[in-house]
Amino acid sequence: MLFVLALAVAALIFHMYKEANADRIVSHQLSFSDLPAGFDALTIFFISDIHRRSVSPDIIARAKEKADVVIIGGDLAEKGVKLEQVRENLVRLASIAPAYFVWGNNDYELDRQKVKEIMEETGVEILENSWKSLSADQGDELILAGVDDLAMGNARPDEALEGAEPSFRVLVSHNPEVAYMLDEEHKVSLVLSGHTHGGQIRILGYSPYKKGGIRKLGNTTLLVSNGYGTTALPLRLGAEAQSHLIVLRKE
Repeated sequence: MLFVLALAVAALIFHMYKEANADRIVSHQLSFSDLPAGFDALTIFFISDIHRRSVSPDIIARAKEKADVVIIGGDLAEKGVKLEQVRENLVRLASIAPAYFVWGNNDYELDRQKVKEIMEETGVEILENSWKSLSADQGDELILAGVDDLAMGNARPDEALEGAEPSFRVLVSHNPEVAYMLDEEHKVSLVLSGHTHGGQIRILGYSPYKKGGIRKLGNTTLLVSNGYGTTALPLRLGAEAQSHLIVLRKE
């Protein structure tokens, strides 16, 4: 009996470890009436909460075939992760398409100045309560904005969007709670976030955090990722590791 129990526990742990290290890309097609025609079919590769993982070359190859933009949604790493691994992950992600990054709470555990230097070397642009205008061939514009981490008290959506044109707006925030700080005046159509890991280990489906997914908040669509990596334990249950290919479509 004890042998059977031990075997079942070992099988469960193996399954949890396998789920934590899966290289899964989830595809989404999101439609918006206010999306400029020039950005119809724009494809975003979104990855958050990498933590201690090395981004798989397989993920990179699959995303490179389709993505126009790469967005790294914070927690690129955490304490104990070597800067060389941070560099390698950024080199791989930046090879897909133009790449943008927002800070997560665990990123503060590293030497931020050195991380910034690596970002500059690898061509990854930091959105730190700031925005970037992306242009389409037809002259259409899309605003890509990013806020600093909420847990550190540095998330300022007003500052992140200050001076931005009143065009289609995508806001990137490591913590999804920032979406609840927005109002109609911010005119944000899409928020991309992570942080919660979808609960990471859900016991009988329960966790203090909701599983990742897509939610509507008024006129804003919120996408919360389960994340690519793990924290504390390299295990997952009921909240699979994931990255995302998001295709924007005009209604």
